[in-house]
Amino acid sequence: ASIRITENFKFFKSKIDRLDDDDLAAFCRGLAKLMIVDIALNRDQDNPQLIFESMNSTGRELSQADLIRNFILMGLETERQTRLYEEHWRPMEIAFGQQAYEQHFDGFMRHYLTVKTGQIPKVREVYKSFKEYAADSRNKGGDVDDLLAEVHAFAQYYCAMALDQETDRELANAFADLRELKADVVYPFLLEVYQDYKDELLSAAEFKEILRLTESYVFRRAVCAIPANLMSNTFAEFKRSLKKEQGRYMESVRAHFQLLPSYRRFPSDEEFRREIKVRDLYRFNRRSYWLRRLENYDRKERALVDEYTIEHILPQNKDLSPAWQNALGDDWRRVQEQWLHTLGNLTLTGYNPEYSDHPFAHKRDMKGGFKESPLRLNQGLQQLDTWDESEIKKRAERLAKKAAQTWPAPGLSDEVLQCYRPKSPAEESIYAIEDHKHLADGGDTRKLFELFRTEVLKLDPCINEKVLKNYIAYRAEINFVYLKAQKKQLRLVLSLPFYELHDPRKMAEDKDTSDRAKVRLQKPEDLPYVMGLVRQAFEKQMEDTKGDE
Repeated sequence: ASIRITENFKFFKSKIDRLDDDDLAAFCRGLAKLMIVDIALNRDQDNPQLIFESMNSTGRELSQADLIRNFILMGLETERQTRLYEEHWRPMEIAFGQQAYEQHFDGFMRHYLTVKTGQIPKVREVYKSFKEYAADSRNKGGDVDDLLAEVHAFAQYYCAMALDQETDRELANAFADLRELKADVVYPFLLEVYQDYKDELLSAAEFKEILRLTESYVFRRAVCAIPANLMSNTFAEFKRSLKKEQGRYMESVRAHFQLLPSYRRFPSDEEFRREIKVRDLYRFNRRSYWLRRLENYDRKERALVDEYTIEHILPQNKDLSPAWQNALGDDWRRVQEQWLHTLGNLTLTGYNPEYSDHPFAHKRDMKGGFKESPLRLNQGLQQLDTWDESEIKKRAERLAKKAAQTWPAPGLSDEVLQCYRPKSPAEESIYAIEDHKHLADGGDTRKLFELFRTEVLKLDPCINEKVLKNYIAYRAEINFVYLKAQKKQLRLVLSLPFYELHDPRKMAEDKDTSDRAKVRLQKPEDLPYVMGLVRQAFEKQMEDTKGDE
């Protein structure tokens, strides 16, 4: 029986047991108004699911889970309905947890449909998407038994990953780290991989490596402050790049990660080390996670550091003691502001109150100080006589190298990657600026182009230039503006509908059926205004990639 029904029965029984005579009379009058409706349907003529939906349309909104369950089970013969519920649906309700079943199931079903359709359903349209998927499955010869069995199987994978129900210890640890990153967008890809792991298309070791690469991808991007706009689409589409034949599965995963472009990119070791050294990691919302992972890198026995707190070796106190000021030098205030919350100055300790704002030598030599610390993060601090900008930077460099090992990159050679690079169409052969007639002579149009080129590339470090035969394009993920050089002007085409462009000076035009705004850039003094129009196209493209979360 449903836990909720049992709880509700106990609740009302306890209330009734405490009623006095007057209240009991009022209760009975209210109970007399209760109506129970019994609707009999003709199986050959009536659609029970449509009637169910219409009856509930004016009441409390049904969850996507309720709608999907009733869609699958309603209309079946009683015996078959009971069997499918007991074999598949009831076990899923128990696995997801009776109290939070609706919340978890709706999220799971969205990820499941993303795996199966390659499209991310809108949050409020999961039921609609499921009906479309079920109809398509039925048209291909599938039946409700197969569909529900498949949903049940994927639900088990999801519960293992998202609800801490994995029995393999190493897999469970990897899933826990991903949960701590709050990286729900990875689940469509990992559901596909989990299925392939169960089907023995990849080994347990390969599955664990995929999980750690996925974790590295998410964490490196967060450290490098790369916008997360495209993360959902990246993992929704990942399965298309998997090579599931013998011996190529793991390599295809590494290659796809490594070849992701622009905003989708897997940050290189160089980028990651550079950014993690200077990033404010104390206010980073995953600070406990990254310190724990660094401390436990390459340990067979994980160090339990959950009860440790974060220690600033150089204290946070704006009124530093004379001892600290002397250690840091005349520029102590800048050093504190610049390096206080960064990798080189942060560690873990169980003695945070005792450390307080004491000088470095006191923190080093006190009971429980750095000399006695069992933590690997504190190795190297025992031998130092002072703590200043130079030592902070040295420690940051050392920990950054360790971080690149803790969160590794795919690391395939160019030779291997070449086999996975998409074949470029003939149009995208390599051309040079000089191949464009009106830019080859170095005249006024070329000078205007160089000014424009400089400004558009400054919009964002991920923007790149593509010189093609007939035009020059600027893109982050796809083109947001391209230009054709003419005798005395640059003709720009924005990837933004003319009617969406905010253009007070009316410089844009719309003279064909493409709906894209066109702008003529004829003189340098118009460049700032034109760049405002180009920026709108760029920002619109970035906004469109966020998806419906």
